[in-house]
Amino acid sequence: MTESWPAAMVIVITTLVFVVLGVSYVRRRTLTVEEYIVSRNSADPAVATATLVASVIGAWVLFSPAETATWAGIIGVIGYGIGQAAPLVALVFIGPKMRRMMPQGHSLTEYVWHRYGRYMYLFVLVVIVFYMFVFLSAELTGIAFAVQLLSDTPLWATALIVGSLTVAYTAYGGIRASIFTDTIQFFLILPLLLIGFVVAIMSMDGFGAALGRAWEETPHLLSPTHRPGIEFAVTLIIAILAANMFHQGFWQRVYTCRDERSLRRGFSMAGLLVVPIVVVAGLFGLMATGIGVPADQGSVALFYLVSEIIPSRAVPVFLILAVILVMSSMDTLLNGIASAITSDLARYRPSLRANVLLRSSRGVTIFLIFPAIFIAARGYSVLYLFLVADLVCAAALVPVFLGLYSKRFSGRAALISSIAGLVMGALIFPAPDGSAWNALPLAGSYLLSFSAAVGVSALLSTVFVALAGKLGRLEDEYDFERLRAGVRLIQG
Repeated sequence: MTESWPAAMVIVITTLVFVVLGVSYVRRRTLTVEEYIVSRNSADPAVATATLVASVIGAWVLFSPAETATWAGIIGVIGYGIGQAAPLVALVFIGPKMRRMMPQGHSLTEYVWHRYGRYMYLFVLVVIVFYMFVFLSAELTGIAFAVQLLSDTPLWATALIVGSLTVAYTAYGGIRASIFTDTIQFFLILPLLLIGFVVAIMSMDGFGAALGRAWEETPHLLSPTHRPGIEFAVTLIIAILAANMFHQGFWQRVYTCRDERSLRRGFSMAGLLVVPIVVVAGLFGLMATGIGVPADQGSVALFYLVSEIIPSRAVPVFLILAVILVMSSMDTLLNGIASAITSDLARYRPSLRANVLLRSSRGVTIFLIFPAIFIAARGYSVLYLFLVADLVCAAALVPVFLGLYSKRFSGRAALISSIAGLVMGALIFPAPDGSAWNALPLAGSYLLSFSAAVGVSALLSTVFVALAGKLGRLEDEYDFERLRAGVRLIQG
């Protein structure tokens, strides 16, 4: 473990570098509201890949995959990687369709408003803001815990430094600053992660010896037929796919891509890269099981491994990596929430001047960081909130996106289907301690809960479409041209 003040210096220097880079890049340009929240048609495939990977891979990658490995094994880690790639692959197909139907769009909430109406819009808006704020708080909490484990730095100090400095360039430069810094962070994340992995392997006398210890201690974790791992892998794929389809940062980047070719190539490459990154991070957890990581420290398995076997001179590599990871995802989350609110504000108040909208977006970005810093400083666990947000997203997944393909699916049907799926999933959803909170036979299973949420909402949605086809009138069908005509550029 290193001392607190050297660790604080590493954190401050790393964050300040990106503040200077982000602000300097944007200062050379005159930002409009459009450029601040979307930066439309500006990213080629390489930039799209870099910003997507940097946005997806946050500080969570140093905690969750390694923890998953300590009990779900290698199959659970692989499922984690596939789950993170799934929404990126899905947007390869859905993203271009959204661009064609709503070419001047900015956010998913705009689509829901014009396609489904006020009540479904309010439901989805709450889902998006809740999910992304929980994600934001989790990232800041994760980096605070990581630094505390490596250097005994207080949680509040890390949260304040990283949170305030990240919001400095994000509030100033919006998505332009985020994409620019993401690109640089992308080219640092991969080498630093590989350096840390190589150092860990060398400290354990080679890859074979490292996994050999895990095989001796916990052979079931390396088995591809480990049942808990298989069940958790399927659960993660469903939950992560559903949640990240409501990630406003991804929808911003759907419109940031230069054209459909850039979108498809950028999202495809990002999906391919995310899987090995998550798997490598998970292997730290398997190596930690080989040296006897305590069961109650599974959530910090990677850092347990670092503190036990890695020389102190290599610790700054992990500190820098952790800081870069959290900044790369936090700026996306901050700007994503602000952009959704700003695009909705522009629709409600079309008479607002551009400078007022720009100030509003910056104000929302700054405001969001304060409660996130407070939560991180307290060290609250946000895992259960994450799972709750994932469940709500799972219930809304099919109803929201079915409207892109069916003219006969109404806003009322979408809302009823979403709520029914949510209620069914909630009845089976485990309590915070993992137990069943009611006497239903299937209660207490995350896999069944998420499956029920998606399955029930999808089934009801299909029934509504079928009934509308038999009973409805032609004039009741939605005209997709209304999306193209209703969603306009923000002129201010």
